[in-house]
Amino acid sequence: MAWMSWTLPTALFFIGIAAILVSMTVWQIISPSVERRGFLPLATTRGDRLFIGLLSSAFIHLAFVALTSVSIAIATVLCALWMIVLMRWG
Repeated sequence: MAWMSWTLPTALFFIGIAAILVSMTVWQIISPSVERRGFLPLATTRGDRLFIGLLSSAFIHLAFVALTSVSIAIATVLCALWMIVLMRWG
């Protein structure tokens, strides 16, 4: 893997995403999800909300990098809070 020039933050990011996907798969096997309506304008399952959350988190990070000089750690905390809200009430 030396050809990829992995940094610790990059490796932790991909390990985190893999852990989330494995956790969601196990959760789906144990307790299949059903579609429900929250504050989003469409009926979603847990997997749908995870996808929407990951995608929107990427855009939040891109906006922080492009538009502010604020630490990316603040964007990460905001994204974590966003994911909690989205997964619970989305």
